[in-house]
Amino acid sequence: MSQMNVVTGRSASSAVKKLVFSAMGIALAMVTSYIKVWEMPMGGSVTLLSMLFICLIGYWFGARYGILAGAGFGILQFVIDPYMVSLPQVLLDYPLAFGALGLSGFLHNRKYGLQIGYVVGVLGRFVFSTLSGVVFFGAYAPEGMNPWVYSSLYQGSYLGAEGIITLMILSLPPVTKALETIKRQSL
Repeated sequence: MSQMNVVTGRSASSAVKKLVFSAMGIALAMVTSYIKVWEMPMGGSVTLLSMLFICLIGYWFGARYGILAGAGFGILQFVIDPYMVSLPQVLLDYPLAFGALGLSGFLHNRKYGLQIGYVVGVLGRFVFSTLSGVVFFGAYAPEGMNPWVYSSLYQGSYLGAEGIITLMILSLPPVTKALETIKRQSL
C-alpha cells in the first residue's frame, strides 16, 4: 500500500515515478544534445531530438513538470558548456529558453497533444532565444539589417530544422505507439 500525500492526494510512488522519468528525460536530452547534426557558428545546433525529451516530460506530466525539467536542463547546459555575457543573458538563454520547452504540457490531454505541444514548446524557446539574440547579440547583425529579423532568422534556422526533423520522426506510427506505451507506463 502506497503512502498518500495529504495535500495532493497522490501516492508517493506516483511522485517518485514522475521524478525518475523526468530524470531519464533530462539525461537523454543531455546525451542527445551532443549528437549534433548541424552546428551554428555563434551557438545553437540541430541535435538528435534533444528538445523532444524535455517536451515529453511536459506531455506526460503537465506543464509544471515540463517547465521545471526544461529549466533544470538549461542550467545543466550552462554548467557543462557555459557562455555568459551577463546574468540576464544567461537567464534568457538557459533556464527560460529551455524551460519554455515544458509549455508542451499545456496540451498533454489533447488529440495530437504531443505534436502540437512540441511545436508550442519550440516556439517558446524560439521567443526567449530571439529576445536574447536581439538584446545581447544584435550587434552581430549585418549592417543595415534589423536585429529582430537577424535574430529570428538565426534562431529559426536551427530550431526550425530540428523541429521539422523531430515532427517527421514523431509522425511515424511505430514511434507514436512506443511513446504512448511509455506514457501509460509513466503514469
